[in-house]
Amino acid sequence: MHETLAISALLITIGWLFLDSLRAQEKAIVICSKACNERNVQLLDQTVSLHRVGIRWGIEGIRLRRIYRFDYSDDGENRHTGHLILVGIRQEELSMGLLSH
Repeated sequence: MHETLAISALLITIGWLFLDSLRAQEKAIVICSKACNERNVQLLDQTVSLHRVGIRWGIEGIRLRRIYRFDYSDDGENRHTGHLILVGIRQEELSMGLLSH
């Protein structure tokens, strides 16, 4: 009985993490695409990729803190790297080098 509950809890947790990760990835792509459009640069090859995951403690409780990296170009030939930090699915920071706001 206890083993069944433990396995069920583990499977539910894994499922939740998977779905939460998909939702965060989609949000990251939207944020990076919008930021590139606003700055008149091109997001390259849908390069928004997860770089690091951690835990953030805050007023709202425990949240996953994800750092995404992405590449963009201002002239179609060169590549620059930016990063986006999401806490949960809330944007905490966006950096695009000299193009940051």
